[in-house]
This record gives sequence, C-alpha cells and structure tokens, in this order.
Amino acid sequence: MQPNIIFIITDQQRFDTIAELGYQYMDTPNLDRLVREGVTFENCFITAASCAPARASLFTGHYPHTTGILRNGDRWTKGWTTDLQKAGYHTVNVGKMHTWPHHTPMGFDQRYVVENKDRYLEARWFFDEWDKALRARGLVKQQRELYRKRSDYRESLGAFEWLLDEDMHPDMFVGDLAVWWLKNYPLTQPLFLEIGFPGPHPPYDPIPRYTQRYLDQDDLNILPVTAEELEAQPQPLKGMRVHNTEVDHDSVHFLMNPTPQQRHRQRAFYHANVTMIDEKIGEILNTLEATGYAENTIVIFTSDHGDCLTDHGHSQKWTMYDIITKVPTIVWSPSLIEGGRKVQGMCQQFDLGATILELAGATIDYPMAARSLLPVLTNQQGDSEPLRDIVFAEQARDGNLTETDLMTMVRTKKWKLVHFLEESFGQLFDLHNDPHEVHNLWDSPEFAVVKTELLDKLREWRMRDGFNNAELWKNVR
Repeated sequence: MQPNIIFIITDQQRFDTIAELGYQYMDTPNLDRLVREGVTFENCFITAASCAPARASLFTGHYPHTTGILRNGDRWTKGWTTDLQKAGYHTVNVGKMHTWPHHTPMGFDQRYVVENKDRYLEARWFFDEWDKALRARGLVKQQRELYRKRSDYRESLGAFEWLLDEDMHPDMFVGDLAVWWLKNYPLTQPLFLEIGFPGPHPPYDPIPRYTQRYLDQDDLNILPVTAEELEAQPQPLKGMRVHNTEVDHDSVHFLMNPTPQQRHRQRAFYHANVTMIDEKIGEILNTLEATGYAENTIVIFTSDHGDCLTDHGHSQKWTMYDIITKVPTIVWSPSLIEGGRKVQGMCQQFDLGATILELAGATIDYPMAARSLLPVLTNQQGDSEPLRDIVFAEQARDGNLTETDLMTMVRTKKWKLVHFLEESFGQLFDLHNDPHEVHNLWDSPEFAVVKTELLDKLREWRMRDGFNNAELWKNVR
C-alpha cells in the first residue's frame, strides 16, 4: 500500500533550532517529538546556498550545475512531483515552493502558493493566497516600504514584531491552510502534500507573545566574530558584507559591527518564529492522527538552508559555512519506520527526493545524482555507517554574491574547502579542530597537500557528474 507523504519544509532554518538535538534554549516540543519518534539525519547538506537553487536540486535529484538553476529567479518548472502523479499520487502544494514562475504547475494537482514575506525585488507585484487573504481582511501587509518608515529600521537587523491579526501571519496562515485542507478534502488516492512555511526567513517577524522567553535568555548560541576571522575571509565575502549594508534584502538592513544587544534581539526574534512554526507542525500532526491519515503516512521535515544571523559577520545565506549548508532533517512514521534514531553519516538533501520516489513505488526513466536513504530508514544500513564520504554545494553570482561568478564547496567529515572560480584565494577549514569554521587555513603551507586533494575531488566530481547526467537531463527539463 503506497504511503501518504507529508513533506514539511521551512525557509532558512538553522540546524541548531531544535531542543531535542541538544539546543536547550529552543522551545520546540513538536519537532522534539519528531526527533524522539523518527529518524534524524544529523549531517544532511544542501547543494546550494540560496532558496531556489537548493529547492530545485531537492525536487529534481540533481546538482544546480545540472538543473541550470544556479540563483534565485532562474526558471524552474519541473521536478519529480510529476513522477509521483504518474505513480497514482494526488499532489498538493500549500505554501512556499519558490518555483519560477511562482504558479507553474510543477507536477501538482493543486497549488495554494504562499511566497516570500517580502517581495520587493523579486516578483514584487505577485499576489499569492496570503496576499488575497490579507486583502479580504482589509489589512495591509507589513513590508519593506512600511518598515523603512520606522525610526529603528536601520538598527533592527530585520527583526520586527508582527502587529496584524495573528492568524494572518504567513506561517500561521500556511499552517492553518494545511490543516483545513487535510480536514476537508475527500481523498481517494495516496497523497503527497508539500507544506512550505515562509519562515523563519526574514523579516524576522514573530507574534510578540512568542519572543519574550528568548529575549530573557542570556545564551542563544551566538558565535563571536573577530577582526582576525573577517580579515581572513575571501574578497567576495568581504564585498558581500559591504553590499548588504547598502541593499536591504528581505527588509534586513545589515550592520558591519552590530552590538551584542542587536545580535541578541535578532536571534530572539528568529527563534520565536521557529517556535511559532513548531506550534503549527503540532497541529498538523494532531490533524493527521484525528483524520486517520497517520496510520499510513510518512512525515518528512527539513529546511532549504540556514541563516548566519551575523555569525561569521554575515547576513542570511550565500556562504558555505555549516550553519548555512547543514539543515535539520527528520523522517517520522511510527507505524512504518522504526524511530528514535539519529544518523551520523553525511547525506545530501536531494537524497530525500530519491527516497520519496522509492517509498512511493514511482518509476523514473532519467538519471539522478541523488541516492535513496531507504536502506537507512529500514535499518538495512547502520546509523553510524557513512552514507556519503563527501558532499558538495555551489552558488552562482546573484544579487547578493556579486564579486564571484561561482562559489563551490567540497566537504568531508574532517575538512571543508570553498573554491572561487578563477581565483587564487579560498577557504579551508579543519572541522575537527575548528568546528565553527573560524580559522581559514587556505594559505597555510602545512595544509597545502590537503588543499590540493580537495581541489582534485572537486574537479573530479564536477566532471563525473556532468558526464553522467547533463546530456540526459536536458531531455527532462
């Protein structure tokens, strides 16, 4: 019997935002439940350092250089959701997918699109389900033009209280819409439901009642930033720091040297947004159980990438630090999958797509770089055995990363290297001795051999993946 698959994806959620994974400053009882009862992949890495490339990779099973979707705004219209349709699934999207154009069918039978909270530059005049609901309520969306009128706009780092009706907050709206759909749609075939929460992507705008518990905490896991770390960063990252003080992406006016108080407040608002989403995930789980869906349903939770939140001296994403490239990933199904397990081995996030297709019994007639994680979920492979010895990510020049054409990451369990196309500089981190990636060893002679070996792996991966997949994928796109 084909299982129902509920795929929950947040936007820009760091891996250190779930209490049950060791981050006790968080209030996430429902994600904690998923961890306790499900299978958690503690080292799951995205393939791109921004929304659309990472999501397109996830929903195709290919790296960005194969999909051709290398930056936000690149055209993305196809994915393996079509294969689920062919396998007999009713496919539904509630919330954010970040396809372009936003309303492309994308293999969904139904789409209830809710996109970025702030759409000032990208599709500024695109009106989604949330916009229509605000209009019906007679409300004007909190957005950049209004935030800019605030006297504290340039000091807030994108953190603003939600002052409209609580149920009109985009994360509340998406959660409620998903619950409504599950309660009311008469289903006669297996279901694939993608629920895309817009948060905790900025603006960091939680409902005020969620913020105080975080404002009252002294330790929110904020990484110190030193002049030495900033000086050792490659020029494209230094340039991006300056750029983000000049252009207020997503209502975030970045500051080169924010105060500890400013950093703490931003982090508190971000964590409060995660707690809001957690509450809605609990309502979704309760609905699955109340409607009987849970008996034959698999819930998958993840995020498209993380957020520096001023760690490493940076705003949002577009870098290759683990806090961006490693994402929370949980698979939960008490009736179908043995839970209470944490998998240490590395995987790429797009492996979830290959796993979903295998769980659904779908047949595909094109190659995939992704690998199914089903052997791990069914306990045919030990939780400590490596899934991938090495993972990769890439990010092309875009409106934020303006001083390089292409940035590429290669990561092993011990080492990480970040390469900038046609440049002599880069980043090299010893993850065992420097897990926070503060000390750049790129120019250290004693690590020259390691750097060469990782550059060789990067080159071989790019050539091998292109040889295996590029030509055949053209026919699918």
